[in-house]
Amino acid sequence: MGHDHEGRRVSRRRMITGIGSLGLGGLFTAGAHATSEPDTYAKADALFAEARTCTLTPSAQQGPYYFETRALRSDIREDRAGARLRLAIKVQDGDTCRPLPGSVVEIWHCDAAGLYSGAEAESREALSGGDDDGKTTISAGEKFTDMRPSDGRRYLRGAQVAGPDGVVRFTTIWPGWYPGRTVHIHVMVVVGGNRALCTELMFDEAYNRKVLALPPYRGHEQPRDTFNGNDPIHEDGMLTHVTEDGDGFLAVIVLSADPDKPH
Repeated sequence: MGHDHEGRRVSRRRMITGIGSLGLGGLFTAGAHATSEPDTYAKADALFAEARTCTLTPSAQQGPYYFETRALRSDIREDRAGARLRLAIKVQDGDTCRPLPGSVVEIWHCDAAGLYSGAEAESREALSGGDDDGKTTISAGEKFTDMRPSDGRRYLRGAQVAGPDGVVRFTTIWPGWYPGRTVHIHVMVVVGGNRALCTELMFDEAYNRKVLALPPYRGHEQPRDTFNGNDPIHEDGMLTHVTEDGDGFLAVIVLSADPDKPH
C-alpha cells in the first residue's frame, strides 16, 4: 500500500516528484472514516474507459474563492456532512493523450450549505443577497485573483500529485450549491510549476436531484435557481462520469491539458 501523504504542505507552483505514485488499484482514500467497496476499482476502470477523450478540457476562471492551501491530502471532508463522493481524475497531455505524471491537481468546492472554507463570510453574503432580484449572478468571463482567506477553515480543499498513470484520487462530499451556479467542483492543474488548466467538474442533473433531495442538502435556505442547462460556465466536457458506490458515489473524469500554454 502506498503513502497518502495526508496533510503534507506543498506549493502548487513547483513540480513534486516521487510521491502520489499509487496505481488505479491503490487506495482511494486514507481518511479514518473512509470505507472501500470491493468493486470500487473495477467501477473506476469502467468509468475511465467511458471517459476516454483526446479533446482539450474546457477552461474556466478560478472563481472568487481560490487561495493556495498547500494541503497535500486525499480526504478533504474534515467535519463536513454530505453524501460521500470518491473522485478520480486522470490528467493527460491534450496533444499526445499521454498521462502527465507529477502533475499537481488541486480541488476546492462549497459544502452542502453553499459555504467555502477560508471564505465563509464572503460565501454567506453570496447566499443572502446580490442583484435587485435577490440573486447573485456569476459572469462567465469575470476574472478573479487569489484571495486572502478570511477565516482559518480549510475543509473541502486539497491537492494530490498524479502518479505514473496520471491519476489522482480524492474523497470528498457531493458539493452543494449557491445562487447563480450549478453544482460544481473547481480544479486547477499545475504542470512543471505552471498552471496548465483551471476548470470545473459538474454532474448529471439526475444525480444532482437525487443527492440534493437528501439531508443535509434539502435544508438549504433557498430554492435552487441554476442548473446545468442555464449555468453560465457549464460545458459538456466538464461533466464527470458517475456511478453509485456503496453508501456514496464514485465520479471520474479525464482532463486534457496543454502544458506548453500556461493558464
